[in-house]
Amino acid sequence: MRKLILALLFFPLFSIGRNFSDSVPSFVKDSLDKYVNTALQLWKIPGVSVCIVKDGKIVAMKGYGVTELGTNNKVDENTLFMIGSNSKAFTATIVALLDAEKKLSFEDKVTQWVPNFKMKDPWVTKEAIIRDLLCHRLGMQTFQGDFMFFDTDLSTDDVLHKFSLMQPSYSFRSKWGYTNAAFLMAGLASGNAAHSTWQDLVRTRIFQPLGMTRSLALSSEITSATNKATAHSVVHGEIVKIPYGQLDNLAPAGAISSSVNDMSKWVMMQLNNGKFDGKTVIPASAIQQTRVPQSILGDANHLYNGGHFALYGMGWFLEEYGGKKIVSHTGGVNGFVTSVTLIPEEKLGIVVLTNTDQNSFYEALKWEIMDAYLGFPYRNYSSVYHGFADRQTKAEEDIEKKKHDTISMHPATALPLSAYTGEFENDIYGGLKITVEGDHLRAAFQHHVMTGKLEALGGNRFFCTYSNPTWGTSTIPFTVTNGAVESVTIKVADFVDYIPYEFKKKKAGK
Repeated sequence: MRKLILALLFFPLFSIGRNFSDSVPSFVKDSLDKYVNTALQLWKIPGVSVCIVKDGKIVAMKGYGVTELGTNNKVDENTLFMIGSNSKAFTATIVALLDAEKKLSFEDKVTQWVPNFKMKDPWVTKEAIIRDLLCHRLGMQTFQGDFMFFDTDLSTDDVLHKFSLMQPSYSFRSKWGYTNAAFLMAGLASGNAAHSTWQDLVRTRIFQPLGMTRSLALSSEITSATNKATAHSVVHGEIVKIPYGQLDNLAPAGAISSSVNDMSKWVMMQLNNGKFDGKTVIPASAIQQTRVPQSILGDANHLYNGGHFALYGMGWFLEEYGGKKIVSHTGGVNGFVTSVTLIPEEKLGIVVLTNTDQNSFYEALKWEIMDAYLGFPYRNYSSVYHGFADRQTKAEEDIEKKKHDTISMHPATALPLSAYTGEFENDIYGGLKITVEGDHLRAAFQHHVMTGKLEALGGNRFFCTYSNPTWGTSTIPFTVTNGAVESVTIKVADFVDYIPYEFKKKKAGK
C-alpha cells in the first residue's frame, strides 16, 4: 500500500510480437531480457514479472527468476504476486461503476453507506463524502494508523472503531495524506450499496468479465494458491523469506494478488475506456471519473526529462511527463513491490511485479520502458536508483553498526532491567507486554504476532529489532519519572507508519 527505498534463472514466457517489431523500441526488443536479468542480481530480487501492452495488444509478457529463494520454481506469466496498493484502482473503479449505475454517488455522505464511520470531529463525520475517501483528503498524515492495522488480528469493525479515535494531523480537506483505512471504508460502502461485499464485487464485476482467473481478492487466499511468489526482504545484504502480509481487515486498500497475464487484461480494459474483448466491462464515464484530479501533491520531480505537476485522482496518481498524462500507482506490502502505469494517449500500459520489498527496480523499469516509447534517451534507471539506494543502505547500516557497537559494550541502564518490564497500554492500539529475556527485553504486542527485541543503549534507551524485517529497527526510549517507568514510545519503519506510539505503563493492580 506504499513505496520503500529508492545467478537467477530467466524464463521467457511470451515472445515479443513479430507484427509489432517495427514499432517496438530497441530497448524492449533487444535489451529488456539483459536489463532485467542484470537487475535481479544487482537488487537481489528472486523473481520479476513484466508485461507491456501497446495499442490493445501484448508486446511482451515475461517471467524472470524464481518464485522462491533456494528453489528452481520459475516465474511465469501466471505466477501470483501480491500487488499491494495497486488494489486501490480496483476499489475506485468499483465505486465509479456503482456511481454510473446510480447505486451510490461519489457525493453521498460516508455515513449513508457505512453507518459506523466516525472521525474525531463529529462535523467531519457528518460532512465526509465517498469522494473524500478515494482521494486521501480526510486530514490524516500519510500512513497514519497503519501500524495499528497491518498484520493484526483486528476485524474491519475494530479498524473502524480505532480509526474513529485517532486525531487527524491536518484539518479536513486541507492536505493530501495517504490513508489506507479510507479505502477500507470505500470498499465497505460499495458492498453495502450493492447488497454485496467488496471482494465479491471485484470478483464478479472485474475479475470474471475480464477472465482474470488467476487473481485473488483477499490476502488470506494466497497461502493455499498454486504458482505463487513467496514474499522476501533483504536484511543486512542477504535475501530472506518473510510471511505474507495479513491485510484482509484493509482489503480494499491492498489485499489483491494477481499475475501479469491477468493484469494485462485489466490494463487493456483501462486503456480501452472500459472495453475488453469487444464488450463494455466498465462504462467509459466511470473510467474517466477515477482519472479526474482531486488532490494536489505538488511538482512532479523527475530525474530526467520534463514534468510539471503531480496530482491524485481516485485510486490513481496523475502526473504530466514529457507532455503526456501518466496514470499510475505503486504497491508495497510485506515481501512485494509492484507498479502499474498507463499512458492513455499512447495506449501504453506497463506492469512490473517483484517478490522482494527492498528494491526500486519495479519503478526503474517502468521509467525505462516509458522513455523508450516516448523517444527519450536511455538512462539506466536501475543502476542510478541502485546508487541512491546503496548510499542510503550504507548510511543506515553505519548507524545500526554504531548502535550494535554500543550494545556490545553492555552500557548501563538507568534502572535495573526488570524495572522496564510490565504491562503497557496505548489508548487506541491496546496492550504491550515487556519481559526480560536473558540480557535484553522482549516486547510482545496485543494484536500482532510480531515481537521486538530490545537491547540496551544506555540510560533509558533501547535498540529494537522487530521479528518481521518489514517493521525495521528503531531506537526505543522509555520515559522515567522519579525513578519509575511511566511509558515507552514505539516506532516502526516509515514504510509502515511515520508516527510514534506512546504506551503508558499500567499501575499495579489495574
